[in-house]
This record gives sequence, C-alpha cells and structure tokens, in this order.
Amino acid sequence: METNHRYVFALRAAKSAVLASVSLFCLLIVFGNVTDYWVNFEFVARVLSMDGRIEDLAAASNIDYRAVTAPALHHAAYALIIAVELFVAVACGIGAWRTARAARGDDAAFDAAKTWGIIGLTAGILLWFTGFQAIGGEWFGMWMSEAWNGLPAADRITTFFLGALIFLSLRNDHHIPR
Repeated sequence: METNHRYVFALRAAKSAVLASVSLFCLLIVFGNVTDYWVNFEFVARVLSMDGRIEDLAAASNIDYRAVTAPALHHAAYALIIAVELFVAVACGIGAWRTARAARGDDAAFDAAKTWGIIGLTAGILLWFTGFQAIGGEWFGMWMSEAWNGLPAADRITTFFLGALIFLSLRNDHHIPR
C-alpha cells in the first residue's frame, strides 16, 4: 500500500526548520543582550521605572505606584529575561535536532520528538506575551512611552511563536495509507 512519505517528510522537515529558526533567533537575542548589556538593560530599567512615559499620559494616569526603581531589581529582571530567552533557544534547538532525527521515523516517534519544541515555544510565548505585553505593556504602562514601547516587537514575536506552536502541534505530519 502506497503512503504519503514525501509529503510527511517535507512537513516534518519544515517543522524542524521552524524550530531551528526560533532557536537561532533567540540565540541572537541572547548574544545581543549579553554583548550590548547596558543598552538593552536601559530599556528594561526605563520600563520598570516608568519614567519614559509621555508626559500628558503619565500625568493623567494613576499608576505611578507600580514603578520599580531599585537598580538591583532591574538587573534581576533583565537576568531573568536573558535566562528565559536562552532556555527558549536551547529547548527549540533540542526540538529541532530531535524532530530532524525522527523525521523519517514512525508517527509516534515524531510526536514524541516535538516535546522540547512545544516546551520552548510555550516558554517564548510566556516571555513575550505575559512578560512583555501583559506585565510590561499593561502593568508598567509601556504603551505610554514613545521611546520605550516594545509592544509592537513583542506582538510580532508572540504571533510568530504562536503560529509556530500551532504548526508544530498539528497532526498533519502522519503517514496515511492510500
């Protein structure tokens, strides 16, 4: 009985490539955050301090009590961000490697190989959506800043990671007897 081997292999290879791309993306982010520490740290510090908001919006809002102004906490938050970015890179890299190795295997083996990719993409969504959009954007009012508004980038990354997670999780990569 003939099956859809080439189609399945192509889908599986595409899923591995997406995970490898996410891993590379996050590795580049980590590299930039470590090698250009102070520029990117300034972004985190300004958002947490809430001192870069547009004056009219800042004056009209009543959320100044949320500001975190302790430099030690800024460094701790930035270190946590970098650690999660590194975790996403490593988890997606492991997922890419395992899915690539299982691409010609049976359906159950390929499904099992997706685990690290699913974990990595979920961690990325938690960082960029929960961390940057919910906490940074809403709690610390990042949307009120012209210079320190990272919401468009966070939205772009979250959307891609969510799409990648859906693509990876779909069971459209199984062999179907014809």
